[in-house]
Amino acid sequence: MKIGYVQSSPIFGNKRKNFEQIEELITKKKADLIVLPELFATGYTFISRKEVDNLAEGKNGETANFLKDISKKTGAIIVGGFIEKVGDDIYNSALMILNKNIIGIYRKLHLYYKEKLWFKQGNLALNVFEIKGFKIGMMICFDWFFPETMRSLSLLGADIIAHPANLVLPYCQKAMVIRCLENRVYAVTSNRIGEEKRGSDNFLFTGASQITSYNGEVLSRAPSDELFLDFRDIKVINARNKKLNDYNDLFNDRRIDYYRL
Repeated sequence: MKIGYVQSSPIFGNKRKNFEQIEELITKKKADLIVLPELFATGYTFISRKEVDNLAEGKNGETANFLKDISKKTGAIIVGGFIEKVGDDIYNSALMILNKNIIGIYRKLHLYYKEKLWFKQGNLALNVFEIKGFKIGMMICFDWFFPETMRSLSLLGADIIAHPANLVLPYCQKAMVIRCLENRVYAVTSNRIGEEKRGSDNFLFTGASQITSYNGEVLSRAPSDELFLDFRDIKVINARNKKLNDYNDLFNDRRIDYYRL
């Protein structure tokens, strides 16, 4: 299986330009799974609810149509972030798409900083989607900070975690080594680069998108300040073996009777 990420630099509020940037990076690439950043089509640093409303869309909106087109051209399962509007509610969400079909939607469970002003907390159960014989779970950015997220997806059978992100804290890339090691799963963290200074906030995004192996090995890491994409071939069967040795199985050895979550 070939998995990879696109590391982009969104122009705030300019979906057309942001689509073009992704398309130029992906041109003629073929893969099984490609992960795009969180909110890749819109930018991140909002200053009003009206601004968020104007950029929000339904699950079959222009971002979904763009992802369907990219999936058709690459043959890949595509995961990318978007602002999802459902009635009066707005979510920081991700779509999983193959060809012209929406496979699944994930709504960010753990909102970071001022996201709490604009978005409603995710209300969909964590889920794993089996496509082409692969089992893929989704989480978004700050969800990594809560180990329960990846553990839950792993217990549901995920081989790979698709992780769109807009990271500004300097910890995630190193932490994903542990997240993958403790669950023996692969992860694709697709981050963005660039700076957004809007209102009272000035965010510098850390780039360094990453493919992390089930054994904690970093298979690919992007530069911190360049448009970038990369792919790696993996064997998903490795993520289905939770044994560290003949005596230790990471899931069977859990002492759930003694945990308080």
